[in-house]
Amino acid sequence: MTTLVLSDLHLGMRSGRDLLRRAPVRARLLERLDGASRVVLLGDAVELRHGPMAGALRAARPLFEDLGAALGPGGEIVVVPGNHDHRLLAGWHERRRAAGRGLRLEHRIAPRAGEPGALLARWAAPARLTLAYPGLWLRPDVYATHGHWLDRHLTLPTLERLAIGATGWLTGPPPARARPDDYEAALAPLYALAYELAQRGRSAPAGAPDRRAGRWARRLLAVGRGDRPPRLAALGRALPPAVAALNALGLGPLSARVGPEDLCPAGLAAMREVCARLGLEAGHVIFGHMHRAGPRPGDDAAAWTAPPATRLVCTGSWVHEPALARDGPGGCWWPGTAVRLDDGEAPRIVGMLDDIAALAEPAGAGGRAARPGGSPGGHTTARGGALHFAQ
Repeated sequence: MTTLVLSDLHLGMRSGRDLLRRAPVRARLLERLDGASRVVLLGDAVELRHGPMAGALRAARPLFEDLGAALGPGGEIVVVPGNHDHRLLAGWHERRRAAGRGLRLEHRIAPRAGEPGALLARWAAPARLTLAYPGLWLRPDVYATHGHWLDRHLTLPTLERLAIGATGWLTGPPPARARPDDYEAALAPLYALAYELAQRGRSAPAGAPDRRAGRWARRLLAVGRGDRPPRLAALGRALPPAVAALNALGLGPLSARVGPEDLCPAGLAAMREVCARLGLEAGHVIFGHMHRAGPRPGDDAAAWTAPPATRLVCTGSWVHEPALARDGPGGCWWPGTAVRLDDGEAPRIVGMLDDIAALAEPAGAGGRAARPGGSPGGHTTARGGALHFAQ
């Protein structure tokens, strides 16, 4: 069996930078399935922090319909929720808690009528759609998970990390030999708060407290804002004392290294910590969440290895982030990457948009972009072998 693993699609982003909402990008993905019979959407497939769930699901529907038609009756789509679409399995989490069932490293969950997974399954037909959480074994030696639990050990003082630290006042730090439930207890309350505020913020009257709370939640917790720290560098010499004060308050351990170049090393160190505390024994662990594909040529192999000898592989994302993707097509931050897993072979990164020279800013990227569920607008034109998105 050939499996293709994609992560961080964020379908329904307010900015319109979720590339798989665009028909030409979806077509490119389908062209390059290359015989894969299973597609794993490894977290943050649907953006549930930017507005109501219904709009995000409308934005996601074309991808599930196209993937299901391309894979056909013998194909499978596996959806593994991450931190931005954690709510997709809210009902299942409630049922397992009511039954006193703890988390294992893999749960396979059939879609249930009346819940979001059932809609995704209907759209994905004739392919079969299942859900999994917190990850799944793709092979006895290959484990895949979104990677959001690494935030509990992240040293970058992002706003989301500070909120996790505050939650830690109540839950305590994860033990040296942690269980999946330890991480879920530390992070799930924050995910629930972010979701609820996002749902209420757009529906309340302008100027109402709920509307302001929703706007605050999006700024605090949305991709590209709450989970990215570079602006903290503007504090200059005041940054180290500020970080020291945060550590003294018990929100750490945090570091004053907050440049874009620190994103990947900090994320990898945190992911290694998760693997060690869970005692995760696998030849390879595939994860997402960082939006940075790797390892790439020139990357430090030791940084991409969790003890004792687990090779880490990051999927990258399908979100165009111009501030990070300055190295252009083929670079580690360039969107449109996936991990391909063929029988008997090691996972390998494939870049499906590496021959696209330009990904133009979506209309209104400064804050009035296409709304979730709508089209980002514009059309595509081919120029000199590159795919341009003309608005």
